[in-house]
Amino acid sequence: MNPPRVSRRKFLAAALLVAPALLAADAAALEPTWLKVRRLRVGTGPATHRLVHFSDVHYKGNRAYLQSVVETINALKPDFVCFTGDIIEDKKFLPEALDILSGISAPLYGVPGNHDYWSQATFQPIFECFYTTGGAWLMDEQRTIADGKINLIGLSCKGDGQAVPPPNSAGKNILLMHYPAWAKRLGGRKFDLLLAGHSHGGQVRIPFYGPLIVPFAVDEYDWGLYSTPAGPLYVNAGIGYIFDYNIRFNCRPEITVIEI
Repeated sequence: MNPPRVSRRKFLAAALLVAPALLAADAAALEPTWLKVRRLRVGTGPATHRLVHFSDVHYKGNRAYLQSVVETINALKPDFVCFTGDIIEDKKFLPEALDILSGISAPLYGVPGNHDYWSQATFQPIFECFYTTGGAWLMDEQRTIADGKINLIGLSCKGDGQAVPPPNSAGKNILLMHYPAWAKRLGGRKFDLLLAGHSHGGQVRIPFYGPLIVPFAVDEYDWGLYSTPAGPLYVNAGIGYIFDYNIRFNCRPEITVIEI
């Protein structure tokens, strides 16, 4: 006996019924921890340094996931690591988050995000954690590293972004900040690279449309590499999620490897 044939109309109807369930499963169960490593090259000429950029951990107790992020960073063997804000939302999670982040084997440099302030956690343990990796927690200050070839400048996420220390005339200048829109508020200063987070890429991105919604201080810089008045800006899609909205669609959590 031949199997019954399914008409094209019935097949399309079934697909339309199943597709939303598959998309919902992807957004809620697959993408939130499906870590992506993205690679970029910035500037011209031979690359001299490799860094890893990650952002927006929003740690809420998923130790295994954050540990996998750290292991992935270490496997990439960067010269240094840059973090652009929001370790936590609730200060009770800070000790465990720092315990995991202290396992990063390259110097870790970072700046705070708005949720780090809103958590009302003291920043002293963060200073100590980043320092023990060989890096620093940068609060409107700068560090010259790589034998003077790299100047890292960090904004504290307070004020309006115009209190940035001046770029160094020698070496390549990399600016770390949380808010992408602050690329427009840097008083005419130029940088070789700007790194930001905060947007999470929108977490849910509709094909051919973009993010459904992004936070304040993002403007058009919601995810990826942009040309700005201050230089090339990369906005990372983040590691965690905002509040209780643990969904991602077409916007996987991200570690970015940048050669400059």
